[in-house]
Amino acid sequence: MPAIILSIGDELALGQVVDTNSVWLSAQLAAIGCEVRYHMTVADSQKDIEFAIRTAAPLCDFLIITGGLGPTQDDLTRQAIAAVLDQPLEMHEPSLTRMTAYFTRLGRPMPPSNTIQAMIPRTAHAIDNPNGTAAGIRATLSPEFLRAFAPSRLRESPCTIFAMPGVPKEMKPMFTNHVLPELKQHAGGAVILSTILHTFGAGESTIGEKLGPLMDRTRNPSVGTTVSNSYVSLRINARAKSPEIAQRELDETIAACGLALGDLIWGRDDESLAQVVGRMLIEKNQTVATAESCTGGLLAKMFTDIPGSSAYFKQGWVTYTNESKHNLLNVPTDLIEKHGAVSECVVESMASNAQQIADSNYALSISGVAGPAGGTPEKPVGTVCIGLSSAPSTPHSALISRTFRFTGDRETIRDRSAKMAMTMLRYHLLEKQMPF
Repeated sequence: MPAIILSIGDELALGQVVDTNSVWLSAQLAAIGCEVRYHMTVADSQKDIEFAIRTAAPLCDFLIITGGLGPTQDDLTRQAIAAVLDQPLEMHEPSLTRMTAYFTRLGRPMPPSNTIQAMIPRTAHAIDNPNGTAAGIRATLSPEFLRAFAPSRLRESPCTIFAMPGVPKEMKPMFTNHVLPELKQHAGGAVILSTILHTFGAGESTIGEKLGPLMDRTRNPSVGTTVSNSYVSLRINARAKSPEIAQRELDETIAACGLALGDLIWGRDDESLAQVVGRMLIEKNQTVATAESCTGGLLAKMFTDIPGSSAYFKQGWVTYTNESKHNLLNVPTDLIEKHGAVSECVVESMASNAQQIADSNYALSISGVAGPAGGTPEKPVGTVCIGLSSAPSTPHSALISRTFRFTGDRETIRDRSAKMAMTMLRYHLLEKQMPF
């Protein structure tokens, strides 16, 4: 039972407002096994809305529309549906009565322009809206009707249109109370269960090669990769006739991805890397401190964004200048003069001294060229040195450093630097070498 979501509004088409309705609706549909084929966004133009309906309806069993049901001249969804159906708009008296009572409760007269919100195409059905003024619309396009739009498609089933207000507080209860029950009847207990596995450090192509046949597009559960915020994430979707079967197949695919990628996978769903590393420190009853230059405190922020981080985060320094590295962290000036602030020996000194001053189990240090200026042929923009110091009392006590070449703009380089420092600590806590 494929579905298409059509969002109406100039503010959406122009990028002035984020379309959160489509995201929410997709999650609701996936939970009952309804596959969303497309998200479509159309401005407040009746001709464009009509075109979108005629294009989408032959491709789906359910066309779910949000927006464009308001009382003003730019709200044209109901007019577009009526035009597609080739029917007039007619007053739906129960909706008009409800709307009049709504304004009475507010203690003010109903503006004449609001009456349009109680009008629906002749053969359509109104959907009650106790949370606002606009009635929703349910209409059905027959297979014969759909073939007129797309003669090449031998469609045998109708398309049901559900049009709802774009205001989330009105749309969500309307969908939950009136649309979802009907969709569930067609779903027959089917479900799509999903999860996301996160990796960091290896490129998307490397992850894809390691996953191999798990990424076959004909496979169920499906496995796909996306890149966001420097993470390569695996999106796994299991489609099945029952939640029990879907969960079993999802768990099997998660395990298979784990075998293929091993410790490259650091977390799942809404977890952050800082949460995962923080939890590891708590489990080991250990602490960390930070000493940062080019990241300007971003690493410390990531740690302390997590509630309860005082259990493992001791303190941090932002030593942006050479003088502050010497004055606050006792980094020898001759070391900086000889090797430069962006060097492995300097970040080792920063980390080692930070760990001792903070009396923490671990310390992470970062110094680099975040750009856009400041690079040299020897140390171009994106060159970042990261150090890790662990106290003698910790298992596998060490003082290590690495030099990385990150690409991207200033924000991206700083973000990757902080996440790579956390990743170095994560692998050290796992007592393993980083595989990249």
